[in-house]
Amino acid sequence: MTNNLGLPVGTTLDRFIKRNQEDFPYASGELSQLLRDIALAGKILNKEINHAGLDNIIGDMGETNVQGENQQKLDVVADIRFTRALRNGGEVCAIVSEENEEIVHLNPNSKYLVAIDPLDGSSNIDVNVSIGTIFSIYRRKSPLGSAATVEDVLQSGRDQVAAGYLLYGSSTMLVYTTGNKVNGFTYEPSLGEFFLSHRNMCIPKDGEIFSINEGYYNDYEEEIKAYVLSCKERHYSARYIGSLVGDFHRNLLKGGIYLYPSTKKNPSGKLRLLYECNALAFIAEQAGGKATNGKQAILDILPETFHQRTPFLVGSPMMVDEVMENLKKVTSGK
Repeated sequence: MTNNLGLPVGTTLDRFIKRNQEDFPYASGELSQLLRDIALAGKILNKEINHAGLDNIIGDMGETNVQGENQQKLDVVADIRFTRALRNGGEVCAIVSEENEEIVHLNPNSKYLVAIDPLDGSSNIDVNVSIGTIFSIYRRKSPLGSAATVEDVLQSGRDQVAAGYLLYGSSTMLVYTTGNKVNGFTYEPSLGEFFLSHRNMCIPKDGEIFSINEGYYNDYEEEIKAYVLSCKERHYSARYIGSLVGDFHRNLLKGGIYLYPSTKKNPSGKLRLLYECNALAFIAEQAGGKATNGKQAILDILPETFHQRTPFLVGSPMMVDEVMENLKKVTSGK
């Protein structure tokens, strides 16, 4: 039996993982369990988000995180939920997170390390707009039984063994890749299961959507300004939610480009390389898209610090190429 998309009805995340075990590097069950642990935390957080207004867990904590940003109550809740799920699951040696300055050590005998933004889009929480979770999974380099090291964390995006995101919106979705295609699963709350809904997701080669915060327009490089103007001249659609996961997900499905370039205030960019950009760049490339900081592919950047920031341009390959050509002209002085 199939649905109107021709996909088999009833393919749960757990069943999909078991059927595609050979897709996982070093397949021995640990990575499969780790993905299930992330899905479990996503289910719990989905419930918290849906009840946030009634349970009084919206609004500021009255504190700032390591980034110097106001912590929302749900930021803290999300960090606790994912840390607890990954600790109890037993497959993660350490976590590096937006909410913690240093490595959070978990199970020293485990093979994997997770870089995570537990709740992306904090500014949208109180106004009931889509928010998300972004995660990257790496194999540790240090010996089992020891504490995770800085070298375990500071790996390039090419070293990811899996990455994905959860989107909490009109429906809750889990999208992930292990380096062999991108697949999306939609949560069915009455059954408590993620079901395969988007098999082999591919971003269109070109698009007519551009996503950028035009409030910072005067602070962008001239060639970024010129690209934005050219999009308007071609009557492209401007779509910017202010939730990285939401903007990325829409462009993945419909074709488009997301731009968060450097500004005068943030010359090194604003988004975090390890637990935001690397994961989405990995997904984008596996779906046929591209991701760059304006000079090189995001996945080729070797991080120097846990909370390193970077400019981020990601989306349909033809649109990314067009921006890159403009930026190369500036670099070469032409």
